[in-house]
Amino acid sequence: MAVIAGLVSTVCYALVILIFIRVAFSWISRDFNNPIYRFSFQLTEPVLRPVRNLLPGGGMGGLDFSPMIVSFGLLIIISFVSRL
Repeated sequence: MAVIAGLVSTVCYALVILIFIRVAFSWISRDFNNPIYRFSFQLTEPVLRPVRNLLPGGGMGGLDFSPMIVSFGLLIIISFVSRL
């Protein structure tokens, strides 16, 4: 059970880091030719898109809160799994 918990927490931490990288690139430059941005986009978009679709569009000045919501959810999963 500890191996599975460790694997789940590692995957969640990796997703949080990739989301942070994606957000940082969105502040700097959304250059899809950059392999780091492309990699982070391709791995995080399947997780962020469903959350983004649930949020009201443009309700908060056009800000995208899906990275924050998903990161918070992942940190809750990490906290829960670490207690097992």
